[in-house]
Amino acid sequence: MWRTFLIGTLLLLQGSPTQAQSVIRLARIADIPDQYVGGEMLREVYARLNIKLEFEDVPGKRALALSSAGELDGEIQRIANLSKDYPTLVQISPPINFIEPSVFTTRLRFDVAGWDSIKDYSIGIVRGVGSSEAGTRGMSRVTATTSLENMIQMLDADRFDLIVTDLFSGLVAVRKLNLEARIYPLSPPLQRIYIHHYLHERHRDLVPKVGKAIADMEASGELAQLRASLVNQVLGDR
Repeated sequence: MWRTFLIGTLLLLQGSPTQAQSVIRLARIADIPDQYVGGEMLREVYARLNIKLEFEDVPGKRALALSSAGELDGEIQRIANLSKDYPTLVQISPPINFIEPSVFTTRLRFDVAGWDSIKDYSIGIVRGVGSSEAGTRGMSRVTATTSLENMIQMLDADRFDLIVTDLFSGLVAVRKLNLEARIYPLSPPLQRIYIHHYLHERHRDLVPKVGKAIADMEASGELAQLRASLVNQVLGDR
């Protein structure tokens, strides 16, 4: 009887690491719609590897602190070369998604011609969003806000001439706040940026597997179809 008990206990102990590795917890920047889309795309990627994803909704800077320290397992999506500043985070290729940083305003009208075309204005960005921080680096009148909705409300109160956020996320947030009659995007987007999924270095063994799953879905067209479906779903919700 004791022998049977011991064998059963050993089997349970041997099985527990596998069970622990079957769940990956990723940082998700709170209240950013494109992070939701990227997360749901990754959910499908990881399902092919029989791995469940969970998300921790936190502000952008906090997300990087948690993921780079290993308290979370990685980031849903960030700009390329993040590993230069956060060497414990391993970039996975190919990209999982893309964003289009865009100008939103209440009163300006001009054709956007890249980041230099906004340098003379007062600008709002969301703290911790790497694309906005990189694009406005060196500009003299940039204010980093705590969240996308907070930034849009500050634009509505005329605290900035314009704000910069991902086009899709901005459209969703403006609609949510019922400010479509007042706040609008300018065209074209400042740029298109392809963004990558990152895992903490302790999961290096997963990196090629996840990368292959993303590449397979990209090659089949499933990744683009999934993104389009998720974007339409979110834009259709009110």
